[in-house]
Amino acid sequence: MADESDRTRAHVFVSGTVQGVYYRANTRDTAQEKGIDGWVRNLDDGRVEAVFEGPDEAVESMIEWCHTGSPAAAVENVEAEFEVPGGESGFEIRY
Repeated sequence: MADESDRTRAHVFVSGTVQGVYYRANTRDTAQEKGIDGWVRNLDDGRVEAVFEGPDEAVESMIEWCHTGSPAAAVENVEAEFEVPGGESGFEIRY
């Protein structure tokens, strides 16, 4: 595993038309392509919540990706807070 000091963690909330449009599946696939660990899930209020952990540049590019997301999504807002890495391993869709 990479040295934790080389990793960053972003806790992200995405609002807009982001549920029922394969946003979570596309997020998982994109995160795996970029080598990012973490998870993604739908929230009851219609938003999508995600945690991304990995190298700074990869996490930043994942946050940028969230502004577009899946082809059918209509993203209105992306909020990201940076946190201390929690040792996520792999990327999963949570239910």
